[in-house]
Amino acid sequence: MSTLSTEFDPKAFRRALGNFATGVTVITATASDGSRAGVTANSFNSVSLDPPLILWSISKNSGSYSVFEKASHFAVNILAADQINLSNHFARPSDDKFKDIQFSLGLGDAAILPDTSACFQCEQYQTLDGGDHWILVGKVVSFVDTGRAPLVYHGGAYSAVIPHAGSKPEKTSASDAAQSKNEQRLADNLYYQMLQAVKRYQADYQPLQLATGLRTIEARMLLTLNDFGTLSTQELEDRIGMPDSDLNVAVDTLCRKGWLVREGNQLSINPNGAEQAETLWRIANDRQQAVFGQFSDEEIAVFRKVLSAI
Repeated sequence: MSTLSTEFDPKAFRRALGNFATGVTVITATASDGSRAGVTANSFNSVSLDPPLILWSISKNSGSYSVFEKASHFAVNILAADQINLSNHFARPSDDKFKDIQFSLGLGDAAILPDTSACFQCEQYQTLDGGDHWILVGKVVSFVDTGRAPLVYHGGAYSAVIPHAGSKPEKTSASDAAQSKNEQRLADNLYYQMLQAVKRYQADYQPLQLATGLRTIEARMLLTLNDFGTLSTQELEDRIGMPDSDLNVAVDTLCRKGWLVREGNQLSINPNGAEQAETLWRIANDRQQAVFGQFSDEEIAVFRKVLSAI
């Protein structure tokens, strides 16, 4: 007989939640006294079409909550794929998060960030108690859809949207000719072929990397620090595309394993970590040799030239 445990590690719970891919938003508001707030959040979601309602949540410990509590409106800026720096900027504590940031004023003087994927301007509708967070429900009164590719958050790191190839339909006699034509078009499309090649390569390589006991993002941290030796947390965050809240969790794991040393804001790899990084490089090189070893030096040189050109 098995029993269900309701006690679990909050960090492990956070990592498990990270399997659900989300977009990344910066929520902004201005209180009646003129104080302004902006926070990075991936808790944004739709609630209702009629009336048009959305929600997001903010920690009860957040110093920004008082602004949202007093504001008549807030804006949900859905970040575009090239706005990682904005996400990191608004995720960090700062006395003035809007210093040197371009923005315009929307309803209730909420800050509207430029070049986002979309922006929803909302009037305060309802605030709900959500454990250690407040759940803020807003009624959308205006929105802009630019159609730009969104920034994605998955597995503790920033990601990008790649269109899915789709499921394989059932074969029918009526579709044989169309299927043949479609397959030929895809075979001639180099972009599609590159995507398929990367997926096939990763399908065999990633399990070897995961077998080391490291998550992909932790492996990237070790490999990066192995080359640089020492980096600040912000430098490492910028190089691997990972928000510092999750970076700190991964750093704690690698420090606990005895592979990294943290001194203040500086992260350094130690000999044990360097040895693990070299193991990761061997795995990567062995996989590369297994795939590309069949080609001549001349063919590899042409392949590298094509990759560099695109």
